[in-house]
Amino acid sequence: MKNLQSKARSWFERTFPERQIYHRSGGTVRYISISPTQQMLCAGGVALAAGWCVFATVSVIAQGPKLSARTVALDRNDAKWQRWVSDTNARAATAQALLEERTEAFQRATVEFEQRHETLKLLLTALKSPESIQTASLRGNGATMLVSASIDEASPRQSRATPVVTASLEVAGFRANIDQLRKEQSEFLDEAEELAVERTEGARGVLQLTGVGIGRFEEQREMGGPLVEYASMTGKEALNEDDARFAERVTQVAARLEEAGYYQDVVESLPLGRPVSVNFRETSGYGLRSDPFTRRPAFHAGMDMAAYRSAPIVAAGPGVVTYAGPRSGYGRLVEVDHGYGFKTRYGHLLKVEVKKGDVINLGDLVGRMGSTGRSTGPHLHYEVWFRGKTYNPVNFLRAGQHVHEG
Repeated sequence: MKNLQSKARSWFERTFPERQIYHRSGGTVRYISISPTQQMLCAGGVALAAGWCVFATVSVIAQGPKLSARTVALDRNDAKWQRWVSDTNARAATAQALLEERTEAFQRATVEFEQRHETLKLLLTALKSPESIQTASLRGNGATMLVSASIDEASPRQSRATPVVTASLEVAGFRANIDQLRKEQSEFLDEAEELAVERTEGARGVLQLTGVGIGRFEEQREMGGPLVEYASMTGKEALNEDDARFAERVTQVAARLEEAGYYQDVVESLPLGRPVSVNFRETSGYGLRSDPFTRRPAFHAGMDMAAYRSAPIVAAGPGVVTYAGPRSGYGRLVEVDHGYGFKTRYGHLLKVEVKKGDVINLGDLVGRMGSTGRSTGPHLHYEVWFRGKTYNPVNFLRAGQHVHEG
């Protein structure tokens, strides 16, 4: 044991003998003494560091393939996630663009439908207003004319069976339902057409009572005007199926309204009022009679109404005075043109209260009852003409019973 220790000590002293490091500076020599123990510690530290470096190098070399595989896997996963994120962003951008496009289209459609709705509301308001022919009055000088919506004597005509539905218009921006809007618009058009048909039937019934054939009025209807394409109104070059259907429906309703307006204008112009504003009696009717002077059969082209001398004679309807003065057989005569081919004559007047060119209304005073001309006593000789032919005034008075009040 001692021998081993002796050998170890001998090896230690040979390997790490005491060393001195000399340093000379400025004529002075200094040295540093390094003991064997210090040398051993330094050598151990160097050896430890070298060993660690070798160990780390070997470990890195040994783990290299595994780290490379992991790095490749991580790179693949990263690329995969990057592609997924890119695809997701692309889908989101596409969906956003589609949503914006559809939202814009929906907004445009909503605005368009609301504009149509407001137009149809105004149309129905006009049709239901107190000025309509069902409830309107043709006011003259103290006279009121009311047209009944239903006249038994009217000629039958088939109208739409669609029930009248008054739809509520409570549309709030984008919450409006397009299908509901379409339904309400269709109901509005149906109601407008139904009201127009009712107006037309009421007016046609009045005209039927006058004894003038309905066909005579339809012959003189004037229609025309410039062609206005529906596309030009909407700013679209081509109509889609829905717009085409809507345009066709509007055209049909417009035709009904045009027809109703025409017949309403005719009725408003008709001489349906009483030409004597006080109580009177009929002394001679229209048609063949015994002439009061010759006592022979003769055709009487008017109706004689007697009251008292100077009784007020009034216009049976609105119009323009085309003659005011004496005429052979009539004595003092007033002739009024009511338009649409209608004229009335008021003969044997004591006094004429109007002059040629005057515009008069229903009930306006035109003269005073007298016995001028070919007459046997104070009375009014009243004639109704249509397109150069006389018609029985009784028929117009009977029609007036459906439109006059009082």
